[in-house]
Amino acid sequence: MGDNPTSRESAGLKGGAIPGLAGQAAFTLTRREPSLVPVLIAVPHAGRLYPPELLGRMRRPGETALRLEDRYVDLLASAVARETGAALLVAHAPRAMIDLNRAPGEMDWDMLRFGAPPGRRGERMSRRARSGLGLVPRRLPGIGELWRRPLEERDLEARLEGVHRPYHTTISDNLGRIRARWGAALLVDMHSMPPLSPHMPGEPAPEIVLGDRFGATCEGVLCAAAFDELNRQRLIAAHNRPYAGGYVLERHAAPEQGIHALQVEICRSTYLDERLAEPAEDTMAAIILSLTALVRRLADETAALGRGAQFPQAAE
Repeated sequence: MGDNPTSRESAGLKGGAIPGLAGQAAFTLTRREPSLVPVLIAVPHAGRLYPPELLGRMRRPGETALRLEDRYVDLLASAVARETGAALLVAHAPRAMIDLNRAPGEMDWDMLRFGAPPGRRGERMSRRARSGLGLVPRRLPGIGELWRRPLEERDLEARLEGVHRPYHTTISDNLGRIRARWGAALLVDMHSMPPLSPHMPGEPAPEIVLGDRFGATCEGVLCAAAFDELNRQRLIAAHNRPYAGGYVLERHAAPEQGIHALQVEICRSTYLDERLAEPAEDTMAAIILSLTALVRRLADETAALGRGAQFPQAAE
C-alpha cells in the first residue's frame, strides 16, 4: 500500500473564502488520485491569516492568537501527509474568526449586537459556548473578553458561508471518495494542546491524547492499534481525557458505514520552543517520524477494515 507510481498529487485545491481578505482561500486540500492510503488528515485550528479588521476588533491580538491557535501543527500534518500519501485538509482561517470544531449552534448569542437571531432565540447555550470557546471564541482564562465590540449577524453569516460550511462539505466529500475506493475511510483530526499535568504525582504527563468520543467514532481495533504504535514510539498517550473530540468527529464519523474518525492532540512542548511559539527543528523532526509511523499503522488497519466491508468499489 502506498507505492502506486500512477498516483498523482494535486497542486493544492483551494476552497472557501476568508471574509476581509479578498481572494484568500479559507482552506487547502492536497490529495493523490487515486489515493494511496484510506486516510484524510484535517487541521482545523492552525490558521494564521488574520484580516486587518478582525485584528482591529481584538483586545490583545498577539496573546489571543498564540493561545487559540494549534500553533504550527499544520507543519506536522503536512510532513506526515507527504510521507504517508494521506490526503490533507488545512484551514487557513484562524480559530479566532470561527471555530471549525464547533457546530453552527454552539454560539454565545450575546456576542451578537442584537442577540440571537429569531430561529435561535430560547435555545440552551452549549457547555463549550458557556466556557467562552464556542463557534466564535469569546473569552480566555487570564485574558478575559477577547473583543472590543459586538459581532454583527451578517459578519457571522459570512464566516459560516465562506469558511465553516465549505470546510465541512470538503471533509464529507473526500471521506466518501476514500471509502468508495478502499471500503473504509479514516479521518485524523489533528490538533495541538498545551502541556498537561500528570494524572498521578511522579508519572510522566501525556504527550498525545487520542479522542474517539468514548468509542463512538471509530472501531476499537483502530484505537488499540494507535496506542500500540505510540507505545512503540515511546510516547506517553492518554485516551479521551481531557480531549474526547468535538464537532468534527460528531459530524463526520459513521463507523457503521465505514467512516471512522480519531482526534489526535499533540503536546506543543514536543515540537515548539520553550515559549511554545516557534518550531524547534530537532524535536519537530522526531515527532514527525513518530506521527508518520502512527498514520501508516492506522492506514493499514483501516484498509483491512475496508477489505472486510461490503463495498463493491473498494480497492483490493
